[in-house]
Amino acid sequence: MAESTTDASDADLPGRESRDQNSHISTSSPPSTNGAGKTPPTSAGPTPPAHPVETGWRRTFSSLKYREFRYLWLGMVFLMTAMQMQMIVRGYLTYELTNSPLLLGMVSAGFAIPMLTLALFGGAVADRMERKRVIQIGQGASAILALAIGISTFTDNVHWTHLFGVSIAQGAVFSFLMPSRQALIPQLVGKDNLTNAMSLDAAAMSATTLIAPTIGGGLYNIIQPEGVYFLIAVCCILAVVFTSFVKTPSGSKARSSAPVLNDIKSGLAYVIHSRMVLVLLVMGLATSLLAMPFRFLMPVFVVDVYDKGPEAMGLLVTIMGLGSLVGALFIATLGKWRRGALLLGGSLLSGVALMMIALFPYYLAAAAIMILLGLGDAGRRALNQAMIMEEVEDEYRGRVMSVFMMNFGLMPLGVLPAGILAERMGGQFAIGVLAALLILFTMAVWATQKQLRNHM
Repeated sequence: MAESTTDASDADLPGRESRDQNSHISTSSPPSTNGAGKTPPTSAGPTPPAHPVETGWRRTFSSLKYREFRYLWLGMVFLMTAMQMQMIVRGYLTYELTNSPLLLGMVSAGFAIPMLTLALFGGAVADRMERKRVIQIGQGASAILALAIGISTFTDNVHWTHLFGVSIAQGAVFSFLMPSRQALIPQLVGKDNLTNAMSLDAAAMSATTLIAPTIGGGLYNIIQPEGVYFLIAVCCILAVVFTSFVKTPSGSKARSSAPVLNDIKSGLAYVIHSRMVLVLLVMGLATSLLAMPFRFLMPVFVVDVYDKGPEAMGLLVTIMGLGSLVGALFIATLGKWRRGALLLGGSLLSGVALMMIALFPYYLAAAAIMILLGLGDAGRRALNQAMIMEEVEDEYRGRVMSVFMMNFGLMPLGVLPAGILAERMGGQFAIGVLAALLILFTMAVWATQKQLRNHM
């Protein structure tokens, strides 16, 4: 890994960005008040120290040269490892306690509920408090939640309602943690490296998706579920430790004394008046609603279409994860090159891959198509977030990111009708419909949004 030339020195502290970096936004911004009659700050946030510009494959990990982002990234790796292990262990434990698919679904869906109700508040907090501190509080709370379930399981006092409550609480924690974390990244790496940083985030998440569930599942019978939960707590504590090494950028203190609801209202007004931001958010929502349900319906294909067992599904998920990892690293290497076209291309690739899944009911074909699906998903996620963060002024980044995070809460709205359609007409028909809608939506955006299509 490349090291910063001033790894721990004060020279690594960000400075201030010049206002002309955000001059292209001013034409689409809402009235410049923060809801309390005060003019919000115009600074776009600090800029990290310059590093030599790299090209080609040398650019793949360039954001990790920045000391502050490197520690933030490592904290995220440990936190996401903990969350991926927890998803597997919580599911196993819930089913062992209840033997009920319905209760298993409720516990799994509990995470999404706060994303709809609290995400906007989390975004407002991210724009008025020190973001690093919000991140650490969220990481610490995650450790406490995991420790509580570990102790309850160790003492034989665990009940499925405990798991359901912790699932909801974890969703609430992420509603505050993630907007702050994503809004902090541009302050640490600057706009020129934002796509690379977001891509490395996506790559790390794909890697933890591949590795952590295997670790959690493998240790479940060796150290028992309570042992895995204690390990999850340790990972969360390590995330707090690594994040503590991040030097707080100047200009990241509280920005507003207005009521939180006023901050939320001004943030939503900013989104509505910023055409590019609105288009990108709608794209993120639409592609999540249309592309993500397949992940939840995959057991239908494995059992009813391919006539295979759970190990076959595990292989499909692994291949998709590898595709996502490769796609994220590819985007990290490209930097700022026709990102608008690549974003639309990733959405179209996802639609085409889903259509192929619907048309070719063969397991080997599905295994190959998973690579395309993973590539499309990684491209969409990394590019969408990076382009949104570039377009948004620093004082609104947390609130805009909170709107993006609501996609996770809205995801069940796509899964439910897809599930109903699959039950009535079959999984292939349901996924075929979603694929057709995704392809049509992407083509419509391509035809009507020239600014996005030509965005570099």
